[in-house]
Amino acid sequence: MLVERLELFMVLAREEHFGRAAEQFGVTQPTLSFAIKQLEQMLGVMLVERGSRFRGLTPEGRQVLTWARRIVSDTRSLQEEMRAARAGLSGRLRIAAIPTALAIVAGITTPFHEKHPGVSFSVLSRTSVEILSMLGNFDIDAGITYIDHEPLGNVITVPLYSERYHLVVSGSAPLAARRTVSWAEVAQLPLCLLTPDMQNRRIIDSHLAQTGLSVRPTLESNSMVVLLSHVRTGIWSSIMPLNLATALDFGGSVRCIPIVEPQVQHMVGMVVPKREPHTPLVAALLAALRKAEALSASNPEPEKLPVF
Repeated sequence: MLVERLELFMVLAREEHFGRAAEQFGVTQPTLSFAIKQLEQMLGVMLVERGSRFRGLTPEGRQVLTWARRIVSDTRSLQEEMRAARAGLSGRLRIAAIPTALAIVAGITTPFHEKHPGVSFSVLSRTSVEILSMLGNFDIDAGITYIDHEPLGNVITVPLYSERYHLVVSGSAPLAARRTVSWAEVAQLPLCLLTPDMQNRRIIDSHLAQTGLSVRPTLESNSMVVLLSHVRTGIWSSIMPLNLATALDFGGSVRCIPIVEPQVQHMVGMVVPKREPHTPLVAALLAALRKAEALSASNPEPEKLPVF
């Protein structure tokens, strides 16, 4: 009962709304409110600022939230470990990935599922900031994000591939026949790019800024599908990693041209919380990725995921 109440409290803290939290957890609002009051009575402190609506957590509530995340996570780890000892590896592996890395997720989940058929997955598209926040809140088990560009905090990283940038244009665009283009040339095109909250956009902005030209994209979206659909019209161009552009372009209607002068790359990897012991699912995932990394180290290829 304590763990269940702590889980309800965590959901309330995340949603910051009694009605949404109750709906998320699959209970009625009175049931959630009663469970929070019981938890307060058990701990002898007020956890939530009282009012007609959610006003925030008390200082004690914020302390309890930190402990709740640890206790719930440890309880889930214990349950997973006992289930694995009894019936083999099973359960749900929760992964969040930056949009530019979504195309490679199947290269991780498919061989992992073939080896551990009792494991299922949930895969979310999130910004790099959201991924680190979700890891810290134990809302996901692992994330896929850039590991060499912005501070990551207290996590374990496993490199997956090196991301290089290509100009993506329609087959009929003036630059479609080019073998390479420079960042300065790209800066003068009508561009459609990811929204500024995405780390990929911040990386691209920093390289475009080095051209000395004023660059303002004519279209922004948090969906790579939206960007590619606009590129196909022949009006817009975009900047994407090669693996993503080719994975999304099922009709083969776009051209991917390496951007040089300079040619830049950034490492994308798996991140998991730095804690011991890991859950059996996370431990198995780390072991598989590290084995693949070791096998691929002798012949690294940019933008190519290590094979399990």
